[in-house]
Amino acid sequence: MAKKRFKRWINGQKITLLVILAVLLGYSIWQQSDLQKIIYPYPHRIIIEKYSALYGVDPLFVLAVIREESKFLPQSESNKGAKGLMQLMPKTAQSIAESIGDKEYSDKDLLNPEKNIQYGTWYLASLQKLFSNNQTLVIAAYNGGQGHVKEWIKSGQIDPGNIRKQDIPFKETRDYVGRVLNSYQKYIKLYRT
Repeated sequence: MAKKRFKRWINGQKITLLVILAVLLGYSIWQQSDLQKIIYPYPHRIIIEKYSALYGVDPLFVLAVIREESKFLPQSESNKGAKGLMQLMPKTAQSIAESIGDKEYSDKDLLNPEKNIQYGTWYLASLQKLFSNNQTLVIAAYNGGQGHVKEWIKSGQIDPGNIRKQDIPFKETRDYVGRVLNSYQKYIKLYRT
């Protein structure tokens, strides 16, 4: 009887060891950056780098925003009407067109990856200037609106010198900030060499 229990125990230990080895093997394969690049791809690289250089925004930051906004689907449209890769609202895009002197702009341009990335990158650059390159505030403003972020600062709800994600009043914006920052760190690890 003791011999049978011992054999079952040994067999259980073998199975446990095999499971541990399988997990370790899977983890080591996952750590190979080529596999991670499937989940964190870099589509539209030439366009992103072109407008990032033009407007002074880290291209990997733009990439993280695109990933979280549209999952790289250029025809994306939110239930609120935001369109394209960087999910721009038509009213925001119209304002950007006026700011950069694009007299040819129309709302259908938001589904054009190049135009969408140009406008979205310009908008990120304007938010960087407005919020002194504070990435958390920039991301929060991109999602929740710069008016809300200014109000949160003015009312003391958030301290721009010591911003903590949990201080952001809107849950959707708080979660969005976390996702973009996480993706940004992944992109830095994978593509900044």
